[in-house]
Amino acid sequence: MGGSAFCGQSKQIDVEARLNRAIGGCMSHASEPDGEFIPGELTFRQLTHFIAAAEEGTISGAARRLRFSPSAISASITELERALGTELCIRRRAQGVTLTSTGRLVLVRAKRLVDDVAELNFAVRGNGNDLVGPLIVGCFVTLSPSLLPRLLEEFQDRHPRVTLDFVVGAQDELQEALENGTIDVALMYDMGDTDRLDSFPLYEARGYALFGAHHPLAQADSVTLEELADVPLVLFDQTPSTRYAMTMFEARGLTPNIRHRTHAFELTRSIVARSDTAYAVLVQRPENKTSYEGLPIVEKDIVPPPPPVSVVFAWCKDVELSPRAKALAELVREQFPRPAR
Repeated sequence: MGGSAFCGQSKQIDVEARLNRAIGGCMSHASEPDGEFIPGELTFRQLTHFIAAAEEGTISGAARRLRFSPSAISASITELERALGTELCIRRRAQGVTLTSTGRLVLVRAKRLVDDVAELNFAVRGNGNDLVGPLIVGCFVTLSPSLLPRLLEEFQDRHPRVTLDFVVGAQDELQEALENGTIDVALMYDMGDTDRLDSFPLYEARGYALFGAHHPLAQADSVTLEELADVPLVLFDQTPSTRYAMTMFEARGLTPNIRHRTHAFELTRSIVARSDTAYAVLVQRPENKTSYEGLPIVEKDIVPPPPPVSVVFAWCKDVELSPRAKALAELVREQFPRPAR
């Protein structure tokens, strides 16, 4: 077993070296000094076609995405495999494209190389602080109304030549988008459930109870989880909000009485606003204290206070932030300065 692992590691190092040599300038058909490997010509077209096929999962999907013929995509991948002297993927008509272990290694390096070339192009087009190029920021759905508008406005004022766009989604969707490169950075909650992201905190928030104006507990100064456990709960069922709320009750040996589940923050608030029996546990506190229908809603602190959760600016550990992403991070730090200790 040890010998097998060693051979696999040795092969990976060999392919890594070949990729480095090809990227570093061995783009011709000249043979290596030891005669062991004769690389073909490695091109960015091959890399982009390989990346598209790997991400789409099929040759036809890559062809549609890049507007090339499937035969051209397939030929590019074959040329890349010949250039590197190894098989990168298994191509089956009915099952699509499956990367080999070497293919997964090359995919990471190929993405980085293509991104570096794009950054070089943006750097040439820009001038000093005059940043140019795309930037996509993800944001957790309930945070987006309070965080994104100001951030978009101020960033575009500073860097008008950056094409800033955004994606709104749930926590797991944002994590996946960061890891596969669909978005560059994200504004999300830190739930401590991934070691693949880097982040810095913006602020902390705590869970609270939400009631309609006529709910008996709406008149209390604060509420306990024991008081809430038997009351009908309208659960905002969106990762990580669900886990946060349920963990609060579990920590005190309680099980909430879930009456409704909803994936929409404002729908949760609207249902509670019309009820004199139900409540919700939320974290985000909008400035507007009425529902979409204009009905009053009341926020009450929970005692003892539940654990805080941090809102963070996050990015993938394996990715170096672009100058545009670094500029956005700088702006976020200005908008949410950390208190002096």
